Amino acid sequence: MPLNPELKASTISTYAKSEGDTGSTEVQIAVMQARILQITDHLRTHKKDFHSRRGLLLLVGKRRRLEAYLRRKDIARYRELIKQLGIREVKPR
Repeated sequence: MPLNPELKASTISTYAKSEGDTGSTEVQIAVMQARILQITDHLRTHKKDFHSRRGLLLLVGKRRRLEAYLRRKDIARYRELIKQLGIREVKPR
């Protein structure tokens, strides 16, 4: 289930550093967070949809790896981003 194009475009424009920026770490994490929220809402109504649940777990893992990368590179940007998105800060291993 892909993300709604209008929601994706608004998310990209909110977190982009410059015009046309779709690949920065912040934008990627924000788009993944929007998809995670969408799939989580779907799973609240369809409790036995295990294929979507697996996709959600893979997406959460991918987002956590990107968060760890951003944390290593620039912890101030990382903390600001997770505050904006409402993500809990996960301590590195």
